[in-house]
Amino acid sequence: MSDPKVTEYPGGEIDVSWDGRLCIHIGECGNAAGELFVGGRDPWCVPDTSTKAEVREIVERCPSGALTYRDKDGTPEAAPADNRVLVSYDGPLFVKGELAIEGAPEDMPGVRFRAALCRCGQSANKPFCDNSHLKAGFQDFGSVGERGPGLENQGGELRVKPLTDGPLLVNGNLTIQAASGRVAWEGTQAALCRCGASKNKPFCDGSHKDVGFRSD
Repeated sequence: MSDPKVTEYPGGEIDVSWDGRLCIHIGECGNAAGELFVGGRDPWCVPDTSTKAEVREIVERCPSGALTYRDKDGTPEAAPADNRVLVSYDGPLFVKGELAIEGAPEDMPGVRFRAALCRCGQSANKPFCDNSHLKAGFQDFGSVGERGPGLENQGGELRVKPLTDGPLLVNGNLTIQAASGRVAWEGTQAALCRCGASKNKPFCDGSHKDVGFRSD
């Protein structure tokens, strides 16, 4: 039985699914040109209004992994060529790549490639963002001061391990972008703050211990 929070939108060549557990309403779908997603329409998504290539491209814009597709010729979504974390302005960590997020449910296929990870410490859906940063008044403009050791290779699996009451441990080839879009840090290992209190965001500085951060 499918999860009641997952809505299916069937099409002739490609089906689209929307997972309400992950959606944070960024609007990449609803603001896309064309008739694939139309607010107030029932159904909201009609895959047959667009080409299969357009459906794939627009769905892959979804930064939280809430939107996924099933291409009926069997071609799956492909991981991006490199793994990236965008440190958003006053918001989550937007991660894209060949992702292996420890503890992520198997019925959330979108987060294998795209995820919005909480960094304010307030989400009720950790490690994923649920927009709690808005109510919490979380502020961080997304600058990144460190450069990292650099990379010899790109891509490959990026393992993300949310430590109990601690940071996100990330292992694998990784590029971190500041909110300005600048490529700021490159390396293969990082501990990323998810309590919201670090003085060295987006990196952990141990502040989770001082503020009593709880990950459950």
